Amino acid sequence: MDMQQIMQQAQEMQQKMQSLQDQLANVEVHGQAGGGMVKVTMTCKGSLEAITIDPSVIDPSDAPMLEDLIKAAVNDAKGKIDQTIADETQKMMQEMGLPAGMQLPV
Repeated sequence: MDMQQIMQQAQEMQQKMQSLQDQLANVEVHGQAGGGMVKVTMTCKGSLEAITIDPSVIDPSDAPMLEDLIKAAVNDAKGKIDQTIADETQKMMQEMGLPAGMQLPV
């Protein structure tokens, strides 16, 4: 393989990674906590799009509990974002014929 082919493949990979990042920016994931009493919707780019809170957990005298539920729901969504990005990156790598588990710069 000559240097021109290597550079061409690198450029193609870079374009595909950018395309994947653009696509994932519009993918939404959902996180929840407290058995679904607090739900969040986030994009794979990390933007918090919505929070839904069951009225039964809104207790002004126990704000820390609600804060913990919100944090847990956001962290649940963040974990799903990370997994979605990893899965989609692996699919792209397989389509390009790259070895499984190869680390790509993000």
